[in-house]
Amino acid sequence: MSAGLPPEAPAPGTLLCRTDDLADDRCKGLSFGAGKHRFEMFLVQKAGRIFAYVNECPHARTPLDWQPDQFLNRDKTLLLCGTHGAEFRIDDGLCVAGPCLGRRLTPVALDIGAGDIRIAG
Repeated sequence: MSAGLPPEAPAPGTLLCRTDDLADDRCKGLSFGAGKHRFEMFLVQKAGRIFAYVNECPHARTPLDWQPDQFLNRDKTLLLCGTHGAEFRIDDGLCVAGPCLGRRLTPVALDIGAGDIRIAG
């Protein structure tokens, strides 16, 4: 499991989706559990590479998406927090604009193979 993930995070090997389910310049939000044991994360594909982060802004601890699966800014070059407008680089989660400048999203390690995207073990 990725360092820094809470115990509510999915177990290593958990299937998140098929690679065909995630198009370039698109995101997919995922939720696991319920109530205080709920864990939210998202996947984003950019230039054929897939990244995953915990769906929580380091500024206010709120989800980034303002609508389901809406994590990108208008020109699809940065991840956007819908609460306060913070912007994060897609490839490393670093905040480059907004109230949490210099902080990072929490990455989720992935295993990608045979058309599947899974939580890394």
